[in-house]
Amino acid sequence: MEMRKRVLGEEHPSTLTSMANLASTYRNQGRWKKAESLEVQVMETSLRVLGEEHPSTLISIANLASTYRNQGRWKEAESLDVQVMETFKRVLGEEHPDTLTSMANLAITWENQGRHSDALVLMRDCAEAQRRVLGEEHPDTLSSLTTVATWSS
Repeated sequence: MEMRKRVLGEEHPSTLTSMANLASTYRNQGRWKKAESLEVQVMETSLRVLGEEHPSTLISIANLASTYRNQGRWKEAESLDVQVMETFKRVLGEEHPDTLTSMANLAITWENQGRHSDALVLMRDCAEAQRRVLGEEHPDTLSSLTTVATWSS
């Protein structure tokens, strides 16, 4: 990451990818402050350089939402999850795999906020679309179907 910053500059897409990868490592280690700090930098730079509808920008926002979710910061996660899902729907379409992932993320956030019926409806819709788009045996489809079954019992 440091070498890319030096050679390519702080706003180059490859530099942003390296920063996001390091943030992901921090998130996986539970180093929330470090992950959040890098994710905010990546998001802000992506918004400025790539624009608010660029898929890489949306992924950076989703990554920050994931860090918030992992810390139980549900309102902050929800705000970002809704933004990502709505923008993916508009830009990529309602059944694009990235849109479907964002739907599942929002459903998980809602479930953890106690919004069980909203979460279940959204996850069911997501699972059905994944079945059509990705197929019955795709890992994302299977994960969503398992979640629906768990939440329905």
